[in-house]
Amino acid sequence: MSLEEKKQDVIEEFSMYDEWLDKYEYLIELGKNLDSYDENARTEEHLIKGCQSRVWLDWRLEDGRLYFTADSDAIITKGIISLLIGVYSGRTPREIADDDFSFIDRIGLKENLSPTRANGLVSMIRTIRQIAETHV
Repeated sequence: MSLEEKKQDVIEEFSMYDEWLDKYEYLIELGKNLDSYDENARTEEHLIKGCQSRVWLDWRLEDGRLYFTADSDAIITKGIISLLIGVYSGRTPREIADDDFSFIDRIGLKENLSPTRANGLVSMIRTIRQIAETHV
């Protein structure tokens, strides 16, 4: 599935819910389904700076594609990082670096988060983009 198709799937998934409470529940489910994270990778270097919650992001470059794993100590934040890596894991660094991440605005995520969580979302996006840009 292409990056654009994946982002469209997320937009459609979020549009199925009318209330933000239901969308938060969906994010919580995404977080619960996140693959387990290696305890040894819970290091300072893997922490995303700028998040109120603790968010760890690890990655590997394999066959020209970036693969991400992540975890958080907060359930909504875990859902947010799960959403992001669900879209971007397995993509080429060029695809990620060139993407505008506008699907986040289209689902209304940033404006429906608390200011601290919205800042964390921006930090997660910035970190994923920086990792991609270093491998373009």
